[in-house]
Amino acid sequence: MSLRAIPLAELRRRLGRARSAAARRRLAEELAADPRAGARSLGERTLRALERERAERRRMTGLFALRRRLARDGARFVAGVDEVGMGPLAGPVVAAAVILPARVELPGLDDSKRLDRERREDLARRVRDQAVAVSVAEVEPREIERLNIYRAGLEAMRRAVLALTAAPDHVLVDARRIPDLASPQTPIVGGDGKDGSIAAASIVAKVHRDALMRELDARHPGYGFARHKGYATAEHLAALRRLGPCAVHRRTFAPVSQQGLF
Repeated sequence: MSLRAIPLAELRRRLGRARSAAARRRLAEELAADPRAGARSLGERTLRALERERAERRRMTGLFALRRRLARDGARFVAGVDEVGMGPLAGPVVAAAVILPARVELPGLDDSKRLDRERREDLARRVRDQAVAVSVAEVEPREIERLNIYRAGLEAMRRAVLALTAAPDHVLVDARRIPDLASPQTPIVGGDGKDGSIAAASIVAKVHRDALMRELDARHPGYGFARHKGYATAEHLAALRRLGPCAVHRRTFAPVSQQGLF
């Protein structure tokens, strides 16, 4: 039977029941040439959706290209590591380390900064469900003050790697090299947007720290930690002027360190 004799509702069902992308594409291409405006629109929309899916598959393949090369060289467990919370005036620095299996199903995986809260939290759950190993480490404000923020970020990442239940054969790090690790490392500038394992770690770390800041908001009301996560927003600076710093502020960070402000 010619497609032109089939009602649009049935054509939609057939597209939904297609067993492969290739079958959907063949049907969509036929519909795009249909004289009926509704059928053409359905075919064209489906073709655009298929192209977006193909582009996403290519992107995901690229995110794990380095891991595949490392696997060919014998690396069974490749960990991605990233930290969050370097810039805020309050709260800990948090790092996560993630070892993903050879096959992952994480559509939409990306740098945590490019995702909204709902998508980040959904991906964090998926990462934890699928990962071979996941760990999170924190460096608290008093230790940040003692170490300095740069070394605190490295220490958080070092602790996260060492806490993994599976020892990594190779570690992929966002931009830096972690001291005192036995595993070989590859630093990748902008790694949370270029490598899938680092992106997964960035998401886990961000979701964990955001949850901590919501807890700190309940324990230290008035600063707005749940909203700004400790960053120097106008709301936060106004609260500092009004209330002064609390126990989770980083006292070596300006303007917290500028006592005359309070």
